Amino acid sequence: MRRDLCDGVGVARLLNATLVLPKFEVAAYWNESSGFADVFDVDYFISQMNGYVKVVKELPLEFASKEPHHVDCSKRKGQFDYIESVLPSLLEHHYISITPAMSQRRDRYPQYAKAALCQACYNALRLAKPVEEKAKKLLEVLPKPFLSLHLRFEPDMVAYSQCEYQGLSTASLEAIEAARVDRKPWTGELAKIWRKRGKCPLTPRETALIFQALHIPTNTNIYLAAGDGLMEMEGFTSVYTNVVTKSSFLSSDDFLNMHGNTKAALDYYVSINSDSYVATFFGNMDKMVAAMRAFNGKQRTLFLSRRAFAEFTYNGLKGKELNQALWKAHRDDFVMGRGSALSDCFCEFKL
Repeated sequence: MRRDLCDGVGVARLLNATLVLPKFEVAAYWNESSGFADVFDVDYFISQMNGYVKVVKELPLEFASKEPHHVDCSKRKGQFDYIESVLPSLLEHHYISITPAMSQRRDRYPQYAKAALCQACYNALRLAKPVEEKAKKLLEVLPKPFLSLHLRFEPDMVAYSQCEYQGLSTASLEAIEAARVDRKPWTGELAKIWRKRGKCPLTPRETALIFQALHIPTNTNIYLAAGDGLMEMEGFTSVYTNVVTKSSFLSSDDFLNMHGNTKAALDYYVSINSDSYVATFFGNMDKMVAAMRAFNGKQRTLFLSRRAFAEFTYNGLKGKELNQALWKAHRDDFVMGRGSALSDCFCEFKL
């Protein structure tokens, strides 16, 4: 949501358009019905974007009863240009909704659009006061120092990856199979190629193995920044025993009634303020957390290499030899604390 909203601000500035506060998609599996104001401080956002992009809470009356003209840019390839391709639709219909182009290069934005996007990402998007207060309280009670771990090994995540795993519990295998639908796993040589490309999520046990190779002490305080449904966690917690989650510190009623967006916001807040941040994937949250941590000078950020792990294990490395190879693969990033990459919307200046 943060990424798409930042993109929306950048596109609005490119088109010299007014931005209407977005409505979040409903996700039933997340217990979701929250709106923008439930997660973000609306008035602060609008005031901070003043001078960059005009933002309004509601549509003007002349458009309120109309459906927007939808422009789907998601499949556009190459050096996609919003001004050439989308501005004519905006001028014709006056009210449009956009699915952003996945291939859009923000580094090709003119400076004024970059400034608007960065202002939104790093200054204007502040959590709503009730959410921020809850996040601050959670951060206060966590044992210090601590490492925030964003571990992804949920059934839908594994099913979407089209990877197969050996040695999983029957419950995990059944959950993955139920989530696969028509995304069948790769087999044979294709499965090997897919895994060696780094496409397969690390299991909790593999994550613990890499942690040990990086000499992360087993008594490290670890905050698990993750949603519900993580599988095979005993593979990690049997080695790293000081693992806590947000549910450990929130009342059961508070946690059960909390929207998925709010839970994600708590994880985000804790992660950008943690002493260290480690991610087993490189998804949207990881990109945004890494960029914000770098912006705030918190550079102990690391993305574990799925590709390196697959390459070493396929080559038969085990024990001490595997640990040494994993250490070398992560050494520079781990010691320098910068991670293997930063978000492609990261700005190299403070506004």
